[in-house]
Amino acid sequence: MTGDARPAVARGAPQDARVHAPARGNKRLKKLLEAIDADLQVKGWWHAAAINAERLNMSDHSWVHIQIVLNIALRLSRLLFGRGVQPSIVSDHGLEVRDAEVVIAAAALLHCIGMSIHRTDHEAYSLFLTADKLGTLLQDVYEEPTRSIVVAETMHAIISHRSKGDPLTIEGSIVRVADALDMARGRSRVPFEAGHTNIHSLSAYAIEQVKIGAGDEKAVRVEIEMSNSAGIFQVDEGLGTKLRGTLLEPHIEVVARIEAEHEQRLVPIFRL
Repeated sequence: MTGDARPAVARGAPQDARVHAPARGNKRLKKLLEAIDADLQVKGWWHAAAINAERLNMSDHSWVHIQIVLNIALRLSRLLFGRGVQPSIVSDHGLEVRDAEVVIAAAALLHCIGMSIHRTDHEAYSLFLTADKLGTLLQDVYEEPTRSIVVAETMHAIISHRSKGDPLTIEGSIVRVADALDMARGRSRVPFEAGHTNIHSLSAYAIEQVKIGAGDEKAVRVEIEMSNSAGIFQVDEGLGTKLRGTLLEPHIEVVARIEAEHEQRLVPIFRL
């Protein structure tokens, strides 16, 4: 590969993007997903965000990333809520678990639309795009003032995914961690195969698989399979930074293992 040529991500045309996530009988969540699926402006933002990620030789930030984060976030939330972890929108606003799922899904779907403008401060750009859009998307879901509460909680979750986001809610913590858990090898394909070999691309490329399930002592157990010990950087600096200090830290166990047969295993198992 020579010059400025970059491998394209599998993003397709903006209008072809589709959202697939299990609503599980949550009619409010189903309406939000349908509204997003019908909104070409949001799909345009996803497409532009993917283009900017390519320009910066970053990992995939197309609607594929959005859908992965959405499904991880819903998976985490259902495991946590099923083990008695109460959403902040329930404890603080007296709303329901199904409303927490709407907040989590909306934040996952819109958390990096600001990348359509610029990578730097993209979390803040995501906020002002969301502020203009989300109320309309929820128009048939909530009446005021509940709609504005849901929008505010969603925007808090969005800004909480930045490096020093300091989430104050369970929902914000879930979105922050879900974003970090989109770390399997495919996420690093573009920068690594384009020859951008640094600790970030190498460590991401070493992550083979991420499994999220119910834990024994904690509500959630995350198991990460690595092909190389370089993946520890991705686990510790990526996921660890996003998890530590959040309201989820007491409820999630992370175990990373090196599965390679021929590597000298300096650290055969790594725990957060």
